[in-house]
Amino acid sequence: MDKHEGPDAGTIRLSDPWYDALAVGWGEGEEASPPRPDPGGPPAPGASDIYLEVQRSAAFQEVRSRYRRFVVPATAGFLLWYVAYVVAATAAPGLMARPVVGAVNVALVAGLGQFLTTFLLTWAYARHARLRRDRAALDLRWTVFEQERDQERNRSVRGAGR
Repeated sequence: MDKHEGPDAGTIRLSDPWYDALAVGWGEGEEASPPRPDPGGPPAPGASDIYLEVQRSAAFQEVRSRYRRFVVPATAGFLLWYVAYVVAATAAPGLMARPVVGAVNVALVAGLGQFLTTFLLTWAYARHARLRRDRAALDLRWTVFEQERDQERNRSVRGAGR
């Protein structure tokens, strides 16, 4: 989105693929009605058809598999680490109370390790998303946007031809 000077400085360009037309006016009492097909003609493909087509595409499946290949092991590893900490704190209080340096004990080091791994996991997720998924997801978003725009053009051409 470009920054503009002047009276329309805060407006969003409608050609922006991240602009969510369905969310505009949301909660303001306006009812959005879905497009109706031409009577007597073939039914016009709806937005759901476009999204189903994209969902079935190889590019979408690749983005989803990249997401799952990172999230499933990362979540399992983190939950295992968390459960190990809780079990050790409950089952081995003597081990957890063992001093490491001065008044710092194993439980404190492991607890701080929980915070550290949370931040590291967040950083790794953001990096993975940026390097392996964001570009492909944006390409898919542009594809959907172009298909919706073409669909809208076809509707307006059919409507003008009446």
